[in-house]
Amino acid sequence: MSHTIAGVTIPDSTLARQATELVREAASPLIFDHSRRVFLWASLRGREQDLNFDPELLYVAAMFHDLGLTPRFRRTDQRFEIDGADQARHFLNSQDITGEEADRVWTAIALHTTPQIPLHMAPEIALLTRGVELDVLGIGYHTVSDDQRQAVVQAHPRPDFKNQILAAFTEGLKDRPQTTFGNVKADVLAHYLPGFVPGDFVEVIKNSHWPE
Repeated sequence: MSHTIAGVTIPDSTLARQATELVREAASPLIFDHSRRVFLWASLRGREQDLNFDPELLYVAAMFHDLGLTPRFRRTDQRFEIDGADQARHFLNSQDITGEEADRVWTAIALHTTPQIPLHMAPEIALLTRGVELDVLGIGYHTVSDDQRQAVVQAHPRPDFKNQILAAFTEGLKDRPQTTFGNVKADVLAHYLPGFVPGDFVEVIKNSHWPE
C-alpha cells in the first residue's frame, strides 16, 4: 500500500520494500529517519526543478547513502560513502538491476558529500546531494514550504538531529580517519576525535618521492 508524505509518494514496489526493511534492520532510527527525509527532500527539490527522475532509484540511493556508518556495513579501508555505494549496487544487482542504472545509484551515493560536482550529473545523482544538503546543512531550506517541512518532520522526526548526526559521523569514521583526507568529514573528526590531525595536501606534495 503506497504512502504519501508532503505530497510525495513513497515507492511501494518489492524493490523499495526490501530496501526499506534492510535499512530498518541495519541502521539506527536516526539514520533510518534521516534517509527517508533525504528521499522526501530530494523528491520535492526534483519537483521544484521540474526534473525527470526515477523514484525507485532515488529511493534506494537515499536509503543506502549512510549505510557505511552502520556497524553491519562499515569498513575501515575506504570512505564510508563507498561502503554505502557498494552495498546499494550489490542490492540492485541481486534484484536484476545492473549496468547504467546500478552505476547511477553507486555514483549518487559515492559523491553525496562532494560539493557541486553531483549537481551537474544525472537527476538522481544531483537530487540525492540536494536532499542530503537540505537535511544536514539546511541548504535549500526555503525551497520547500513550511507545510511540507512540517509534514516530513512529523512523519520522520529529527530530535536533536544536529548533535546526533555529528555523533554518528564520528562513530562511523573514528576507526578510519585516514579516509577523510580531502573531504568534509575531516572537519567532523577535527572537532570530535581527540588527537586527530587532518591530512595536509600541501605537505603530501612537498614530501612526495619526487626529488625537486
